[in-house]
Amino acid sequence: MCGINGYIDKSRLKDLNPIISRMNDLIFHRGPDDGGFLIEENIAIGMRRLSIIDIKNGSQPMRNKAKNISLVFNGEIYNYKNLKDKLIIQGISFKTKSDTEVIIKLYETYGTDSFSMLDGMFSFSLLDLIKKKVFIVRDFFGEKPLYYCQNNISIIWASELKSIISVLENKPSINKNSLNLYFRLTYVPAPYTIFDGIEKLEPNHYLSIDIISNQIEKKAIEHNFKSYNFKNKNEIKNTIQESVFDSVRSRSVSDVPLSTFLSGGVDSSIVSYCLAKNSNSKIDTFSIGFENKSFDESDKAKMVSDLIGSNHHSIICSEKSIIDNVEEVLLNFDEPFADSSALASYLVSKSTSKYFKVALTGDGADEVFGGYNKYLSGKITTKYTNLVPQVIHYKIKRIYNKLFSLTSDQRGLKYQIKKYLNAIDYNGKTYLNLISLGFDQSTLSKILSDDFLNTEEWSYYKTKIPNNPKSLNDFKKIDSIFSLDGDLLTKVDRTSMLSSIECRAPFLNKELWNLTLQLKEKYLIKGLDKKHILKESFREFFPDKFLDFPKKGFGVPVGDWLRTVFKNELLYYSSKKIIETQKIFNYLYINKLINLHIGRKCDYSFQLWTFFCFQKWYLDFYGSK
Repeated sequence: MCGINGYIDKSRLKDLNPIISRMNDLIFHRGPDDGGFLIEENIAIGMRRLSIIDIKNGSQPMRNKAKNISLVFNGEIYNYKNLKDKLIIQGISFKTKSDTEVIIKLYETYGTDSFSMLDGMFSFSLLDLIKKKVFIVRDFFGEKPLYYCQNNISIIWASELKSIISVLENKPSINKNSLNLYFRLTYVPAPYTIFDGIEKLEPNHYLSIDIISNQIEKKAIEHNFKSYNFKNKNEIKNTIQESVFDSVRSRSVSDVPLSTFLSGGVDSSIVSYCLAKNSNSKIDTFSIGFENKSFDESDKAKMVSDLIGSNHHSIICSEKSIIDNVEEVLLNFDEPFADSSALASYLVSKSTSKYFKVALTGDGADEVFGGYNKYLSGKITTKYTNLVPQVIHYKIKRIYNKLFSLTSDQRGLKYQIKKYLNAIDYNGKTYLNLISLGFDQSTLSKILSDDFLNTEEWSYYKTKIPNNPKSLNDFKKIDSIFSLDGDLLTKVDRTSMLSSIECRAPFLNKELWNLTLQLKEKYLIKGLDKKHILKESFREFFPDKFLDFPKKGFGVPVGDWLRTVFKNELLYYSSKKIIETQKIFNYLYINKLINLHIGRKCDYSFQLWTFFCFQKWYLDFYGSK
């Protein structure tokens, strides 16, 4: 696990040593164990390393024997041993035990076709002096980040935005479309960043950069997936059970001890169980508990720990400990990011990193196996819109919002119904509205100034997502493009790397994804039972009904904080001086929402936290002037 950087000087006049050194220094937290860079004429590649596999011999940049292929690599290749064995059979020899060398040898043998052979989480840049190209590659789900930009003087890429920004001549301006997407979604999805001229490389893609012409070409990585033809439900269950066990096993390869994050929910419990059964000694599990019992699942985590016999560490998270870390966590994203669960994720990562460098997580199971409430909501949309005329729906929505106004940050049934009714769209955008946890389009058009408003924020994705999505697979595909990469995986990567710990997600296995895409919906969601086939596949290993307990998640009470500990800061961020200087927001309307929220007349927790996080980032980056 590491961070990578790269710089191509088009002028061929710059001293690249201080440039790549500065970029590396800014991501020290991603790899405190080792670092290095390599300069070839006008190209520099660098990295910081968190040593996990082949600690002695895995240093980077790594070069082939002829020194015409060089690699810097962030992540892990879980099937590298199998790939290495196949290459050895072909007569290829190795000097190290590292997965980094396997990538080089595989590329030497198969070229860019080798990228689809890799099972792992990674971003890497490979310099090929024979072809005069640099290839920058990102993994299937987008677990590891990669940013890049091109201007008149350079091509730059990095694991984190801060490295790129540090070597630009001027601070980049805000991208209007990114701004609108952020305030809708609460994060900025790929290929956008908040900045003009800087992009995220999308998951399962690679860039080919011609180092003579400086031309950049972006390509999707093509995969030849297996086809399944199951005879019955038991065969599906057995296959899933075996596949999950295998995935946990492959993600357990490490030259340092590893642990698990055990929340007590279905996903982390299954991962912890599989790891314990694969281990010859007791494993260590870490859970986070909250003083606010409505968010706490530590008792369930302890139950699983007792079941598998782990050395369990329960971290009790006080409100003060979260608040004290808000600044550090939010600003480390380098662009506005408003998923409040990042605060708790950071604390459990920070506590675990005192003892371990690697932790397995249950992340991705909801996307792979259909575990979200929004998937249930999505399934009934067609029936609702067929039965209820649009004009009647608007009346129902208006009456419900008036009679059942939310005055506190509660996410129960009343909130879920309101969210769904307000998301219904008769032009096929219901699911996009459901995943938009910030401002709805109507409200956004009132808080943003005319210069920054863009009502066509989804236009780039029209050819990439299903039109009028209706099936579970449609919803999963949309999530893989937006919330999985833009929210969940960004949160996990930044909070864990800020703590110098590597998180591995066994459910984010591209073959598991392929398998579940071929299942009938009834196996994933049966009635109201989400992740049905996953739970059925592992039910025999857990106490009766344990896997059916409702999930609580990693929420924190940001709505109350904005009325109390962050109230003065929120009022400062929305002051007339700040708003008029920015020229981004409508001063009167944003303050109307804030006053209603603080006065407990209406709850705008998600919306105002999104505003709060943006302002904290903006004033840190651009200053208040």
